Amino acid sequence: MVGQRVRTRFAPSPTGYLHVGGLRTALYNYLFAKRMNGDFIIRIEDTDQSRKVEGAQRNLIKTLEWAGIVADESPEHGGNYGPYIQSERLHLYREYCDRLLEDNHAYYCFSTSEELEENRQLQLKQGLQPKYNRKWLPEEMGGAVPSSEIARKIGEGCPYVIRMKVPDYVSVWFEDMIRGPVEFDSSTIDDQVLMKSDGFPTYHFASVIDDHLMEFTHIIRGEEWLPSMPKHLLLYEFFGWEPPKYAHLPLLLNPDRSKLSKRQGDVAVEDYIRKGYSADAIVNFVAMLGWNEGEGTEQEVYSMQELIEKFSLERVGKAGAVFNVEKLNWLEKQYIKNRPVEQIITAIKPVLAAELDKKETSMSRELISSDRYLGQVIDLMRERVGFEHEFVTFSAYFFFDPDAYEEEAVKKRWIPETNDLLREFVSALEAVEPFTAEAIESALKEFVAPKGLKAAVLIHPLRILASGVSFGPSLYHMLEVLGREAVLRRINKGMERIVVPV
Repeated sequence: MVGQRVRTRFAPSPTGYLHVGGLRTALYNYLFAKRMNGDFIIRIEDTDQSRKVEGAQRNLIKTLEWAGIVADESPEHGGNYGPYIQSERLHLYREYCDRLLEDNHAYYCFSTSEELEENRQLQLKQGLQPKYNRKWLPEEMGGAVPSSEIARKIGEGCPYVIRMKVPDYVSVWFEDMIRGPVEFDSSTIDDQVLMKSDGFPTYHFASVIDDHLMEFTHIIRGEEWLPSMPKHLLLYEFFGWEPPKYAHLPLLLNPDRSKLSKRQGDVAVEDYIRKGYSADAIVNFVAMLGWNEGEGTEQEVYSMQELIEKFSLERVGKAGAVFNVEKLNWLEKQYIKNRPVEQIITAIKPVLAAELDKKETSMSRELISSDRYLGQVIDLMRERVGFEHEFVTFSAYFFFDPDAYEEEAVKKRWIPETNDLLREFVSALEAVEPFTAEAIESALKEFVAPKGLKAAVLIHPLRILASGVSFGPSLYHMLEVLGREAVLRRINKGMERIVVPV
């Protein structure tokens, strides 16, 4: 393996959505490969056909590509091989399983599911760790079953599985790139099934065969696969192959430090996409779930290229990483603050088009679709939105006249004289030239000063009439962006609809 080109892989099962933990595994494999100028490959592990979900494979690939994780050897990179599909490679697994049978490292097992469960319950009652009792271990491997009996069962077409024979009383050891030396006692390892009765290999068997044939140099995966290591390493030993290097990532935890689960929040990447999170923020956030650049840096916002340049397995910790949505929200805001206005405009136009289809607006579609106008809205609202879609949904008053007014705000801000003052001030607004924030502010202050009033007497009602709500950006800048025609129309329309308190 010395001098070999680095190759990593992400090997999901097509059983549903992409878990955020799966995204992290894919991302770390991708970053490590790219950092080492190597290759990142996707392999679909669909050997458990009973759990296969229609469309899941396509969705997994689509979600990874959304995050900027594109496999080498895939059509997107000019290749013809990706993703690799295990169900298309069954002949290979059978071939290697036959080798293990010939070398007495595997044997046929005809035990029924009822027998296996009965044996399991008996061992549990005895306080033992459940393991297969080797009822069908052949004589030539130290068991009690004659080879003729096994041949007879096969000839009769009896269903069977093929199990690996785990050596008795040996130590299985390896050096984890994150955890250091890890050792297992073979007495705790069951004779795992290699080939199932349906002719499909188990995950453990197929993954080892493929990892070797595909020449992967590093296997980076979740901590939950650590107990499987001795089974995998024994297979490498049986075949006489050099195993790749392994790194097992820490668990993802809820804020209460329990294992991340759907019971306490969203765990599917698709859920976060639907909520409006960007690929930039999600990738940045997931990268830091277990990894950090190290002491001496205060950087928290990283581009994909920066992550590639700085990522290392040496900086991945052993302890579980807490999934903190507040941190994700903070990152999303950082990206919105610094994202080019042209990129945001492209993102929000489909959202705006969908809203326009739902409503009638007195503002022309030409104005709403104007990049200049959208750019003004974005510049004014960057600090106030949490997602790109909120430039439309949270700031709807920039595109649609209010159809309701915040009731409590009206009660609080209207006095009997308010509408009379507003009607008088409309004349002043009509004369403001140019219609800028500075000119509007000057006009309002010049209007209220001779009357001995504070500016707030008009600021709050104007905001409510212009937007329908009592909060938002600077009033004067909001009115400037809306424009004179829309502002005057909204003031006059609102005064007709709002009943002045007596």
